[in-house]
Formats: sequence, structure tokens, C-alpha cells
Amino acid sequence: MDPLVLGAIVAVLTILTLFSGVSVAIGLLIVSGGFLLVFDGMRSLELLPEIFFGKLDSFALLSIPMFIIMGASISSTRAGADLYEALERWLTRVPGGLVISNLGACALFAAMSGSSPATCAAIGKMGIPEMRKRGYPDGVASGSIAAGGTLGILIPPSVTMIVYGIATETSIGRLFLAGVTPGLMLVGLFMVWSLYSTWKSGNKELLATGSYSWRERFEVLPRVVPFLAIIAGVLYAMYGGVATPSETAAVGALLCLVIAMIIYRLWHPKALWVVLRDSTRESVMILFIIAAAGVFSYMLSSLFITQSIAEWIGTLEVNRWVLMIAVNIFLLIAGFFLPPVAVILMSAPILLPIITAAGFDPIWFAVVLTINMEIGLISPPVGLNLYVINGIAPDISLKTILLGSLPYVACMVIAIILLCVFPSIATWLPNMVMGDRV
Repeated sequence: MDPLVLGAIVAVLTILTLFSGVSVAIGLLIVSGGFLLVFDGMRSLELLPEIFFGKLDSFALLSIPMFIIMGASISSTRAGADLYEALERWLTRVPGGLVISNLGACALFAAMSGSSPATCAAIGKMGIPEMRKRGYPDGVASGSIAAGGTLGILIPPSVTMIVYGIATETSIGRLFLAGVTPGLMLVGLFMVWSLYSTWKSGNKELLATGSYSWRERFEVLPRVVPFLAIIAGVLYAMYGGVATPSETAAVGALLCLVIAMIIYRLWHPKALWVVLRDSTRESVMILFIIAAAGVFSYMLSSLFITQSIAEWIGTLEVNRWVLMIAVNIFLLIAGFFLPPVAVILMSAPILLPIITAAGFDPIWFAVVLTINMEIGLISPPVGLNLYVINGIAPDISLKTILLGSLPYVACMVIAIILLCVFPSIATWLPNMVMGDRV
């Protein structure tokens, strides 16, 4: 059978399998095992356990559970609420300071936790009721938090970037740095739209400034600064050549647990057990998908599907930017239905050779891919962040939350366009800190 036709059949059956309700990892294993059994016979199945566990035999994978523990220990405390309060008190004299403080808190908490749903939940519980109480439109209140929460997979440390680095054998350190400037750019775009939509609502009092005493501003800092210091320390250790990403993640996880125990008195065994239990559950889920995706990639390569698709794309006489538009549309559609980790692991083996052959930087492409995944987090039918916000504020309809988040989707599309026009937005910081790639 022609490999391209076979690839189309694999794609259709994979989509049907995943839509059946089977978990992503199990679905990938079923499809991979079935096609290998039909086309390569029973002997091919003997290699599957070796491939499965071989994908997990990587020291870099240790950074995933460590960063998840780091985020879980922060998410289980009042760190998000304190961060929100601190920014509100310090930014109160800035016009529209409340919505800006919410987005700033989302960006900082995303950097600490690396989780989009956790960021939405932590900041939204405080921010949404406060914004609504002061008269902000429901769409701005809910949409800004839903969009701000997506920054958790872009601003480092990001589990999504780690997975991309492992799947494509790309430097995780460079990927982390590549997400910094685009992340700040997105925060800026979100803030501009939030201020504009608030001003457009006609309630000028929302843009008025309040007042806090210096004592009130400083009293909240001791509960926030230690966590921010840990983030700065982790990044310094990683880029200062002190330790590897896995080692810095382990130290960061330990320090976050210690600080959570000291500052927020998270010393009770049951509370610590919940942190470790939830972290283990999420880590196992991600690692299971990584291993299953390794088997899926082997199946695609063994049946010459990956090579044939790359060769076919190479023979097409199309402009490389037309190709990039097609890739973005594919990623957007995939992000609507699948979690970011699954999309990256399934698409990277096919897309990376095509992207590099077209002359695109894989580090730059990681940022573009991640922003596409961010759009998926606030777009139906999955749109995980939409449902998190709806759970926090059930009296705000899902339709209102969706309509409120659509302008932020437009901001992400603008960010992708800017990255395509100015690729150095993503690449200049990694090149400056770690030198040009050879």
C-alpha cells in the first residue's frame, strides 16, 4: 500500500480512536500495535516494550515531575492570592490597574506553576469576583483570566517546552529563553485590549486610580518574594552553567515545598500527601503519553509514513510561508481537540523535518506551536480554561466567557503574525545568552 494512503488511514483511525473516549496514551498504543501487527507481523510487537521503556530512559525527563511538584506546592497555598494582592496594591495608581494586576499575576503565577488551569483557578478565584464587584464587564473579567492562564505553557519553566525539547532533541534551556520575550509580548497585548475594552464600556471610573499606604504595599511582599526568588534562582542556575535543567528543577521543587511549609504552614502530612499525589498522577499521565507517542512515532517510521510525507511536502512547489500557514491551521485544529502534550508528541516527528527543510528555526517554531496550543486552551469544544473559569464563576455563562476570550485569541493570532514577520522576537534572547546555534 502507498505510504501516503496508509498515512491517511492512520490519521483517520487515530482521530476516531481518540474521539471514542479512550485516553490519549492508550489510544496511541492501540493504533500503533494494530498497524504494526497487520503490516509487519507478530515479530514487530516484540520491540514495542523496548521502545516504550526506551523513551522513558532519559535523564531530561526527570525535570517534568520536578517542575510539576514545584507548581503543585505553589498552587496548594495562598501564593496566587497573595501575588494578586501584591500587584493590586503596587499597580493601583496605574489606570485600569485591577485588570492589569490580574494579567500580571497570571504571568507571574504561570512562571511559578507552569500550569494553565492552575493559574486560572488561583488568580481567578480572587480576580474575577473583585473585577465584577468594581463594575468590570463579565467578558473582560472572565476572558482576561482565561487568556492569562494560557501563559503557563509559554513562560518558563514550561512543561510543554520540556516535552517539545525531548521530542525534537532540542535544547530545553534555549526553549525556555525563547518563551520569555513572546510571553511578555502576549501579556502586553492582553493588557492593551483589556484597557481598551474597559474604556469602550463607558465606565471611566474603572480606569480611575485608588490608593494604598506604603505599609499596606510592603506587608504582602514577604509572602511573595521568596517564590519569585526561587524562579530567578532556577533560571540563574540553568543558564549560569551551575546545573542541568533536571537538577535545577529538583532543587526548585524542594525549595518550593520548604517555603510552602514555612510561610503557608503546609506542614500537615495530609496536605503534603495531596501535593505529592496530584503531582505523581499528572507526571505519570504525561510520561505515559510520551512513551506511547514514542511507539506511535516508531510505527510511522517503520511503515515509511513519516519519510513519505516529508518527501511529498518537499516536492510541492509552494512558498514556505504558505506551508507555514497550513501547519498553523493544522495545529489550531488539533489544539481544539487534544491537550498540548499530545499534539506536540504526535506531530513533532512529522512536522520537524518539514519545518527545518523549509528553512525555519525549530526554536522559533516551538514558540509558534505553543501559542497555537494556548489558543486551543480557550477555544471550544475542549477549551479547558473556559470550563475552569465557569467552575469559578458559574453565574457567568459559558457563552459570555467564550465571547470574552475571543479578543484574546485575536491577540494570540497577532502574536503569531509578529513572530513570523520578526522571528528574532523568539530567537534573540537564546542567542544572546547561550550563543548562536551551530
